[in-house]
Amino acid sequence: MNGHPISLHLSPHARAVGLWLLVVAAMVGAMTVIGGVTRLTESGLSMVEWRPLIGALPPISDGEWARVFALYQTSPEYQKINSGMSLAEFKQIFWWEYIHRFWGRLIGLAYAAPLAFFWIKGWIPKGLRTRMILLLALGGSQGVIGWWMVKSGLVDRPDVSHFRLAIHLGMAFIIAGALVWTALDFLSPRTPEAAPRGLRRMSWVVLAALFLVIILGAFVAGTNAGMIYNTFPLMDGRLLPPDYAALTPWWRNSLESIGAIQFNHRWAAVLTTILIITVWLRARVSVLHSGHRQAPSVMALLAIVQVGLGITTLLSLVWIPLAALHQATALLLFVAAVWTVWAFRGQTAPHGTKNS
Repeated sequence: MNGHPISLHLSPHARAVGLWLLVVAAMVGAMTVIGGVTRLTESGLSMVEWRPLIGALPPISDGEWARVFALYQTSPEYQKINSGMSLAEFKQIFWWEYIHRFWGRLIGLAYAAPLAFFWIKGWIPKGLRTRMILLLALGGSQGVIGWWMVKSGLVDRPDVSHFRLAIHLGMAFIIAGALVWTALDFLSPRTPEAAPRGLRRMSWVVLAALFLVIILGAFVAGTNAGMIYNTFPLMDGRLLPPDYAALTPWWRNSLESIGAIQFNHRWAAVLTTILIITVWLRARVSVLHSGHRQAPSVMALLAIVQVGLGITTLLSLVWIPLAALHQATALLLFVAAVWTVWAFRGQTAPHGTKNS
């Protein structure tokens, strides 16, 4: 097996498209952090109406502030939790949700406008045009999913459905992963040969396991499960929390029991980290191409950091800066797993390159 990657010349057009996709992916990553802070500061239900077009502008007059505050006062969150909140206090939670929605609109613009330009210029290969349109559609659907999530907290219970939150967060990670995968197709040569089949399969298992951990993390966030059992590795002095199997039928516990939700997230994360380290070790001893080693090495390092951040966040009673860093690192780890799967597949050249 040749130990050197193929030699390629990357066209300026391909580089421009690839870098643009990475910028949009970074914006999606920032969006997940903003969304996490919005959730942690209990700001997500402050905007009780969805106006995709004219809602891009914040209230700028006293009359408009009075109007949006009056709408909020009809919500379950105000009536059951924040009754008596002043307008000044309302503005503090309003701005986080506004920034969250505004950033989503900005991402849409940052993707759609350059896509139209690159398409007209002929810089988008025909084989990728369907994927590019699909990414645009996924981004648009994310706004709809976000409002669908918010609506679940505007009916009776002043909290969003953790199932809808998981779908919203999961979609953000899928979009970011697809953007990075496509960017790599433009920017970086794969090694000329694929990694061993066993490693390729394991990399896909890692990616799926990480996605499951992320969904379980959304369950933790959506049920405030991180606010209890703030010890590690035991929970209330026991391996299994006392309420792990409190609900009937038994399958409801993993979906609704707070103790079970936190237990599942923490130990799924640990087992996934062990799997990641196994992939990294196997890549070091069985793969000769340097292109096969870089991605799993980054992934293993991020996994160890992420476990440390998760434990520290739990012990800190979910200190917001730590929790935000934990969510940001989750996205970086997921992207590293996408990179690993991409690198292990092997291919002669990315789009927009020529062999030399």
